[in-house]
Amino acid sequence: MIKPAGEFIAEAQTQINCIDVAQAKKLFDDRDNVVIIDVRETDSTNESKLRDSVNISRGLLEMKTHKHIPGADTVILIHCAGGGRASLAALTLKQMGYSNVYAITAPYEEIKKMFG
Repeated sequence: MIKPAGEFIAEAQTQINCIDVAQAKKLFDDRDNVVIIDVRETDSTNESKLRDSVNISRGLLEMKTHKHIPGADTVILIHCAGGGRASLAALTLKQMGYSNVYAITAPYEEIKKMFG
């Protein structure tokens, strides 16, 4: 039987830190060492992106994250369009050794309103 994406996402969300937009904004405002990663594809970020975010498409996380986030304890907020890719990406970063990873499980428009 083929495992659908929703099952992978649900499993990932049991192993990572999922937060809403308000919690993400509080973390961003309260900490100095925070990086926001947008894991949407480049064409989506060309249309609209958060001013404080770095775009690393989900498929390139393993190759590019270390260039933007050298410290394993850096607070990382990950977002996408709806929370699914962010959840999968958060699990990947956790498996890579990053210890303060949070997936923002909210629609992009809500995130954009809060972060600008």
